Amino acid sequence: MNRKKVVILGGSSGIGKATAERFSKEGWAVVIASSDRSKLEIAYAGLTGKGHEAIQLDIRNESQLQHFVSDLKETHGTFDVLINSIGVSENIPALDSNFAEWDDALQVMLYGTVRSCRALIPLMEAGGRVIHITSIHDRRVEHGASAYGMAKAAITQFTRSLALELAAKNILANTIAPGFIDTPMSVDRNGQNELETEWFHDNYVKYSHLPLKRAGRPEEVAGVAWFLAGADATYITGSVLTVDGGLTITF
Repeated sequence: MNRKKVVILGGSSGIGKATAERFSKEGWAVVIASSDRSKLEIAYAGLTGKGHEAIQLDIRNESQLQHFVSDLKETHGTFDVLINSIGVSENIPALDSNFAEWDDALQVMLYGTVRSCRALIPLMEAGGRVIHITSIHDRRVEHGASAYGMAKAAITQFTRSLALELAAKNILANTIAPGFIDTPMSVDRNGQNELETEWFHDNYVKYSHLPLKRAGRPEEVAGVAWFLAGADATYITGSVLTVDGGLTITF
């Protein structure tokens, strides 16, 4: 039996890193990509087994993407699962901000998703899976997160289009929408983890706006990605699996 292969964009940190670790423990060949070389090397060193690969990639750079595709094609030929966990989160006002800075979130997440799918899905085996990590921001709003939320909402809709267009090849496309997950993205520029603040405790623990009263762990999202890639998810496509501890069911 051929060893299955997964490509994880944004695999150097947070949810992407935990997902790479999960697939490697399950015996898959894992290819991780990230724009941060130092984090990429650390993530690669933490993978179980051999035959993995780590490639530096800025998804906004077309030449780097083409080099990534060529390397993947030469080394692996085809692959089975594409997981996109690339994310950037900056507090940027919707109106009173530099447009280029605001637009970077869409260039990285939305258009990066479209570019990577166009480049990589042609290498995917029939029966493969596309899994995008979005966010509950695809339906919720907070100050300074308009570009982030727009990108995540658009990725959700783009995934539905993929599900429809790829169905003839039995390639399934789904999204995972996490809520509060304890990752490096929870830490602001001043080094403060929002999950350790009085604000988080009062809103989401003390007053039970988060039913499970805690943030999620990256491996809890990775487990959902593993499920969507497996034999028990063969009739799920175009769906959003929300992993938020019940946050979005409350007022």
